[in-house]
Amino acid sequence: MNPYVGHSSQLYGVEEHRLVGGKGDGMRLFEVTNGKGISFTVSADRCADISRLNFKGVNMGYFSPCGYVAPAYYDKNNFLQSFTAGFLTTCGLNAVGSPCTDAGEELPLHGTIANVPAEHIYWMEEEDQLVLHATMKDEVLFSHKLVLNRKISCSLTENVITIEDTIVNNGDKEYPVMLLYHMNMGYPLLSENAEVYIPSETVKPRNEHAETGLDTWMQMEEPQAGYEEQCFFHTFDKKGLAAIYNPEVEKGLAITFDADNLPFFTEWKMMGERDYVLGLEPGNCHPDGRDKMREEGKLVILQSGESVSYKVEITLIDQVEEFRKICR
Repeated sequence: MNPYVGHSSQLYGVEEHRLVGGKGDGMRLFEVTNGKGISFTVSADRCADISRLNFKGVNMGYFSPCGYVAPAYYDKNNFLQSFTAGFLTTCGLNAVGSPCTDAGEELPLHGTIANVPAEHIYWMEEEDQLVLHATMKDEVLFSHKLVLNRKISCSLTENVITIEDTIVNNGDKEYPVMLLYHMNMGYPLLSENAEVYIPSETVKPRNEHAETGLDTWMQMEEPQAGYEEQCFFHTFDKKGLAAIYNPEVEKGLAITFDADNLPFFTEWKMMGERDYVLGLEPGNCHPDGRDKMREEGKLVILQSGESVSYKVEITLIDQVEEFRKICR
């Protein structure tokens, strides 16, 4: 016990709040701070995703023009109308990427899990970590019955956040599982001065338009009116890594993951005015739709009662020396 401190929240902790007003009215938010520089918000009513991430007072993520939107406003035919983005939007579990029809099922853009509220959510202090546990049920009558059990751990000794997800097929038949960690970098972390490091084995443009920017995929630009997004598909050998650092704010972050477990990585480069965001997105699939994944023979299928687990780690960077060390 620290004799100087009356309550642990003077240094670190988790507080639960509710939004008032607008389309986010009533949404539950868990505000987490580790006392070392990290503060982030877990949106309990939106898949326990991370809506905001700040490091030592600097904003890291992108918040879209629609702001907070409660799941009651979700329209599967207009995903972008409620795409808060935030630092993390989870895409899946029934679909990721382009709308399509697969196995007789009509699938919306990026699936539905991002708009599913947590059935059960709580936090605990476990040894030297703050840990949030959440359960989301993506279950439909006469269709898929998937459950996402999420654990978000934030170190109290290092500036590291770990996301661990386990997806269970609670249905009576096999069903595909798609998952994309749509992590969104935003201003002031993101600007034309930001350095992006993705040591991938291969880089491929998603389409002909992205091919025109293949030589500059790692270079960020100033916001541009009428900018058309570019996506690049990266592959890694075992260890997945993507990092960004901006010398203007002397802050950055690195995303690490097991590339055998999450073999797909999408870079979403969107340099539009106000729509200014860089997506660094590990996943078990690419975002061209479930039908394309099935055609390629790369679709993950869970049998009844089967489960699969994934893990992503986010390390916040304070000085350029830390970034250079990661880039070695």
